Amino acid sequence: MAKVSPLAIAPPMIFAALAAVFYFGMQRENANELRSTLIGGMAPSVPEAALAGYPKLEQADLASGRVVVVNFWASWCPPCRAEHPKLMEMAADGIAMYGINFKDEADQAITYLGKEGNPFEKIGFDPKARAAIDWGVTAPPETFILDKEGTVLYRFAGPLVGDNYTQRFLPELNKALGK
Repeated sequence: MAKVSPLAIAPPMIFAALAAVFYFGMQRENANELRSTLIGGMAPSVPEAALAGYPKLEQADLASGRVVVVNFWASWCPPCRAEHPKLMEMAADGIAMYGINFKDEADQAITYLGKEGNPFEKIGFDPKARAAIDWGVTAPPETFILDKEGTVLYRFAGPLVGDNYTQRFLPELNKALGK
């Protein structure tokens, strides 16, 4: 009987183990959703700076006794531009919206808001993305829903457009608002 080397068995065993991990990973609920470690915790700090001519976002605003939406955006970001009309609509509907502009030039952000409209009650300015790192933002746009005490209830990565807005974000917002 021929001996089989353990080195000959190792690659197929490693492959089988990795295949099992990938398979079970794909079977989890909402496999395409990026989970946030912030869910259920207090909102991280907001940037110290503000955009000139706009009200400055303060930490206390996040726990102001009402449900708030915090949106990370940039003027150079095409998906941010795509979701902007939806943000304007939400603001017109009375949703408390705060913006954090990051990795952007202040003059470009101010020009963009002046041209397209400002959906935000207050804005933080984070040119070096220090606050964005604390919030776990990977790329703009990202939007967070906070409860009345400033606890992070939901994180949405990507633009709030189409089915992503109506089927994923809006139900979470309505749940937070008690609708």
